[in-house]
Amino acid sequence: QVQLVESGGGLVQPGGSLRLSCAASGIPFSSSVMAWYRQAPGKRREQVARITSGGITNYADSAKGRFAISRDNGKNTVYLQMNSLKLGDTAVYYCYAHWTQDYWGQGTQVTVSL
Repeated sequence: QVQLVESGGGLVQPGGSLRLSCAASGIPFSSSVMAWYRQAPGKRREQVARITSGGITNYADSAKGRFAISRDNGKNTVYLQMNSLKLGDTAVYYCYAHWTQDYWGQGTQVTVSL
């Protein structure tokens, strides 16, 4: 059974930082593409950052220069370091994995507020 368990969300002020973690099980993690998506109320789910099995990363324009995705294959965990957070970053953040098919975590809430 595949499980993606996110943690690290919470409430932060604009300009602050958070680090999300996603622990994966049930898939060959080191061979899987991992990504973070987010969905704000009333908006479509969008990809924030992606990292391949080889460590190649891609970012949404909104995340470039502020967010960093990384993976620790020894811990089967992918991270999203988010800096300089803005009000518009408020959303539920989902961990995503691809190994022959797509898998999703349950999501973690990130709220950026004064």
